[in-house]
Amino acid sequence: MAAFKLPKEVQGWVQQLAGSLHERLAGRLSIMLFGLLFATGRRSVASWLRAAQVGKDYRAYYYFLGAVGRTCAWISRRLLWLVWERLGSQRPYEVVALDDSPTKRYGPHVEGAGIHHNPTPGPAAQKFLYGHVWVTLTWVVHHSLWGVLGLPLRALVYIRQKDVAKLAKWYPEVKFRTKLEMAAELVSWLVEGLQHTGKKLWLVMDGAYAKRELVKKALACGVTVVSRLRKDAALRSLPEPPRRGQPSRRGPKPTYGKKALSLAKRAAQTGGWQTDEFALYGKKQRKTYKTFLATYALVGGMIRVVLVKERRDWLALFCTDPEATVAQILEAYAQRSAIEQNFHDLKEVHGAGQVQLRNLWANVGAFNLTLWLHTLVELWAWDQPAGRLRERRRASPWDQAERRPSHADRCNALRRQCVRQRITRLQGLRPKNGAIHNLLQGLLRMVV
Repeated sequence: MAAFKLPKEVQGWVQQLAGSLHERLAGRLSIMLFGLLFATGRRSVASWLRAAQVGKDYRAYYYFLGAVGRTCAWISRRLLWLVWERLGSQRPYEVVALDDSPTKRYGPHVEGAGIHHNPTPGPAAQKFLYGHVWVTLTWVVHHSLWGVLGLPLRALVYIRQKDVAKLAKWYPEVKFRTKLEMAAELVSWLVEGLQHTGKKLWLVMDGAYAKRELVKKALACGVTVVSRLRKDAALRSLPEPPRRGQPSRRGPKPTYGKKALSLAKRAAQTGGWQTDEFALYGKKQRKTYKTFLATYALVGGMIRVVLVKERRDWLALFCTDPEATVAQILEAYAQRSAIEQNFHDLKEVHGAGQVQLRNLWANVGAFNLTLWLHTLVELWAWDQPAGRLRERRRASPWDQAERRPSHADRCNALRRQCVRQRITRLQGLRPKNGAIHNLLQGLLRMVV
C-alpha cells in the first residue's frame, strides 16, 4: 500500500462519502481516489492501482468499482451535502448546469458503449464515435478570486435502445431511457437532496434539453429554467385583461394570448434595443439586448424572453421566471460554460474514458469517481493561498504568473501537499530509520 495519504481534511470528506458503502468496502474509496490523483501516463484503472500500490489485491478493487457504480446515487448525495455545508448560501439562488458529453472507447465488448454523434468532429470531420455518453449535473459556484467554477456531482450513462437489448441477459434492471428522462431524474434527485435547505435553484442547460418533458418536470419541482430559445419558437402574447365595465366570463382565465409572436420579426425591428454592461465569462462585456414577456406552450405559461445581438447574428434566451432581470438571465446562461470546462478537465487532467473497463457498472463507478475527485480537489483548493496553487509556474517563466490557476494546477498543489505532509511526519527520525528509506523509494517510483 502507498505510504502517502490524502490530507486530513480531504480524508475526512472521503470518509463521509464512503458511509454509503459496505463497511468492508468503505476503506477502499480513499485508496482508489488517491490512485486516481497520482496516476500517470494513460489513465487506465491499472495505472490507478499502480499509483496506489495495492499489490496483489488488485482484483478486489476492480470488483469495488462495480459496487461504486451501483451506489452512485447515495455517494453523490453525500457529496451534495458536503458541497452545501462548505459553499452553500452564497447567493439568493443556486445555479446548476446540465449537459452530456461522450467518452471515446475502443473494443466491441465494452458494455453500454455504442455509436453516438460526435459533438467535436475536429479536422477529420468524424460525425460519429464509439463510446459512452454521460448525462452530467454540475453545481456552479463563484469564487471571490477565480470566478465561476463547476463542481460535478453525478452522471448517468445513456445507452441506446438497440444496445440495451444486448444487455438484457446480464442486466435486466437496465431499461432504455432518453437523455431527457435521465436529466429529469438528476433534477429530481437534486431537489430531493436540497429540499431541507429551502434554497431556490436555477437550472441552466443547452437548447437541446429545453424540451417539454424536462422543463415541465423542473417546474413541478420548483426549479427555474434558463436556456436557449428556438428562433422559430411558437410564442404567443400575454392574455388580454378584461376590459373595464365588461362582465367577467365564467370559467378559468386564459393562459395564452391570441396573437402569435415572431422572434425573427422582433429581432429585425430597429426599435426597442438597449445596451448595458454585464459580468460575463469573468469580465465586463457590453451587450445589446431586447426583452419582453410572452407565453409559451412548452412551459405552460409566461416566460421572459431576451434577444441578444451578436456580431453576425442574434441569440434568443428564455427564463421561466418572468420577474428575472436581464442581468440574471445572461449571467446564468454564461455560467453554463463551467460544465464545458468540467468535461475538458475530466478528460484531459483525469483521463475520463481511458479506464479500459468492460463491465457496465464498473464504467459507471469509474466515471463518477473522476467527478467526485474533481469536486474534492476544488473544495480543498477553495481557501488555499494563490501562491501555493501557482507554485509550479516558477519553472515556466513564459507563462502568465497571474493567470487563474487551472484544475491541473490545483491537482498538482494537492499532490505536493500529500508529499509534504508525509515528509513532515518523518522529521526527527533517525537517518537509518526504515521509514525514510521507504519514503525515498516511494518518491522514486512516483518520479519514474
